[in-house]
Amino acid sequence: MIDRTGLAEFLRRRREALQPEDVGLPRGRRRRTSGLRREEVAALCHMSTDYYARLERQRGPHPSEQMTASIAQGLRLSLDERDHLFRLAGHTPPARGADSEHVGPGLLRILDRLHDTPAEIVTELGETLRQTPLGIALTGDLTLYSGPARSIGYRWFTEPDTRKLYAAEDHAFLTRMFVSGLRGVATLRGPGSRAAHYADLLLTRSAEFRRVWNDHEIGIRPREVKHFVHPELGALELTCQTLLDPAQSHLLLVYTAAPGSESYEKLRSLSVVGARALR
Repeated sequence: MIDRTGLAEFLRRRREALQPEDVGLPRGRRRRTSGLRREEVAALCHMSTDYYARLERQRGPHPSEQMTASIAQGLRLSLDERDHLFRLAGHTPPARGADSEHVGPGLLRILDRLHDTPAEIVTELGETLRQTPLGIALTGDLTLYSGPARSIGYRWFTEPDTRKLYAAEDHAFLTRMFVSGLRGVATLRGPGSRAAHYADLLLTRSAEFRRVWNDHEIGIRPREVKHFVHPELGALELTCQTLLDPAQSHLLLVYTAAPGSESYEKLRSLSVVGARALR
């Protein structure tokens, strides 16, 4: 059963505890609210202001599990807070660990501050959960994929256009890396895991995957330097720095270019390209 009073009070307290700077928003000069405004939280949660406001006033509908997860993410809740929110909303909390898609508040706080840098948060299977605007400008909005196609390793073998974003000379290495990585995760998580399911699907759908899978390579790590081929800017050589959230097995990937390099100048143009694409 939903605890409407407890839910409303918890939402209000968490909203008031958040500051604009915590979620990458400007404070402005005329702010009177002690924390975030309801409309700001609603935007972060991808819902209407009216819907969110009614929840805080104990008059809202019973939020679905999907909506509750969106609220937990928008309010930058910790795992314990997320689980508490689910129980208040009358739902069983989602599983924790590698299969969880709830991004920890620490990683989100960092991502929110990377306004001028391409960055993304991904799962251990290469499923993109969040991107900065420049991250979207670099690779497209990867959060729009659903099902197995959310994994870049899966798309690599099933959607040929995926490879166009990467320099041709790196394709052979990336093929081995994706197969090696999937084998490692499938072995770690065991039969019945999402990784094992992806491997089974690819074994039936890709002759290339089957051939490389049968080599039993393991431990092939991503290279620090990535060679992208942007549809408008052309070749980009970017260094990828990685930050791991061990509790969730989520990775924050941040892409930068060496100052003074051609790629550095192209990266500065990426914001213009991204803004034009959104029009």
